[in-house]
Amino acid sequence: MLHRGFFHSLTLNTTLKECGDSFQKVKHLHSASLPYSDGFPHFVPISMRKKKDDNTLKIPSIPNPFPELCCSPFASVLSASLLPKATSRKKQVIKVYSEDDTSRALEVPSDITARDVCQLLILKNHYIDDHSWTLFEQLTHTGLGRAIEDHELVMEVQSNWVMEEENKLYFRKNYAKYEFFKNPLSFFPDRMISFPSETNAAVSHSGLLQMFLSSSTYPEIHGYLHAKEQGKKSWKKLYFLLRRSGLYFSTKGTSKEPRHLQFFCEFSNSDMYMSLTGKKISGAPTNYGFCFKPNKSGGTRDLKQLCADDEQSRTCWMTAVRLLKYGMQLYQNYMQPYQGRSVCSPLNVTPMRSISENSLVAMDFSGNRSRVIENPTEALSVAVEEGLAWRRRGCLRLNSHGSPIAMSSMAIHRSQSWFHHKISREEAQRLILQHGLVDGVFLVRDSQSNPKTFVLSLSHGLKIKHFQIVPLEDDGKLFYTLDDGHTRFTDLIQLVEFYQLNKGVLPCKLKHYCARIAL
Repeated sequence: MLHRGFFHSLTLNTTLKECGDSFQKVKHLHSASLPYSDGFPHFVPISMRKKKDDNTLKIPSIPNPFPELCCSPFASVLSASLLPKATSRKKQVIKVYSEDDTSRALEVPSDITARDVCQLLILKNHYIDDHSWTLFEQLTHTGLGRAIEDHELVMEVQSNWVMEEENKLYFRKNYAKYEFFKNPLSFFPDRMISFPSETNAAVSHSGLLQMFLSSSTYPEIHGYLHAKEQGKKSWKKLYFLLRRSGLYFSTKGTSKEPRHLQFFCEFSNSDMYMSLTGKKISGAPTNYGFCFKPNKSGGTRDLKQLCADDEQSRTCWMTAVRLLKYGMQLYQNYMQPYQGRSVCSPLNVTPMRSISENSLVAMDFSGNRSRVIENPTEALSVAVEEGLAWRRRGCLRLNSHGSPIAMSSMAIHRSQSWFHHKISREEAQRLILQHGLVDGVFLVRDSQSNPKTFVLSLSHGLKIKHFQIVPLEDDGKLFYTLDDGHTRFTDLIQLVEFYQLNKGVLPCKLKHYCARIAL
């Protein structure tokens, strides 16, 4: 009995190890054993079991219509086919602000670029895409900001932010983003740029761009800058040189000898920012500051702060650094909106008119039958007359009794996007600077010195100029003028429309207006 019991126990344990710990296999093992009179199970040989199975009637297998419901009790309840497929592009939520501090939250992929975010906001808000919309990064704590390049990943930009700082992304227009591709000579004055020795002749418009985008040659930018000394509050004026290898300053006057040049910074692992607060935070000698911030910066102590003497110098330095850092990528960003269009020269791209705009004609419906106005002079006069009539109709408002009343010419301009009510001179300059110092960027505001007058703030030649709009009264009628009454306008809308078509006494025509958009 002891021997037989030992054999049974050994056989059972061995069989369990071979079959595994599964409940189904143990059940199958007991069903294959036959009881004998001694009370112990005896196992049938495998050959006998196969023979018995062969004699059993075979039933044809029926396909299971619900295989996912017939899983093993030890298997997972959900099959792999029922699990949601993992997407390779994770989505995150970003918050974008507008000029009036309204914001909008967007759920975007983790690899979305700044251009794609702008296109998404343009579609959601039904704006006109004139290729000047920009995503702007503002570091509130340090008073710094920069326009994010179209190809940059937004999530990488936000990954460099410090959690304690309330940094923001702004959606606004920047007309100067690629202006240097259209007019590079105005961005690089002769006194600040020098070319390689083999370049003897005068450099043309396209030749200057080719030198900046070339990997072999690069013009040298040089001039004086104020640099903040590390760990100190003092600033020192030094002679700087920008070369392909980085930014250097001379330890001996304006000497360019290698032994007198000291390395200042490089740009592959850092971003360039413009100072938005002027002298307030950094204590800079002028308001034209900019700096280089490492991507993994620990704070203001790692900033490489510089300051130029005027806006033209700062624009030259910052534009040259952008071209040096990104090179051909910037040109591809500039050309991307125009890809697929048939143009003669990629450097002289002008926006094309739509098909519907090309098919428009001037019509006269004043008579019994309509006619097409073929004379351009007549068409222009009719358009001006129709515009004045529309303005007069728009000035009529209904009073409490339902009768029309004339709206004062002092108020009809308040609904225009280019008018900014009661902003200071400094605020006007900040708005124009954010929209880009391109010739023709303007806004109209109330005058702070004289409450009855207005001011036209205009960008020209990388400078912001202010022109006073004076009201005049003649025969009981009120007019507005910029040239001491030689050209008079009944309201500010007529004045702006005139100078959008004619330069007049201004240095250039009015082209782009500064507006506070809302998201």
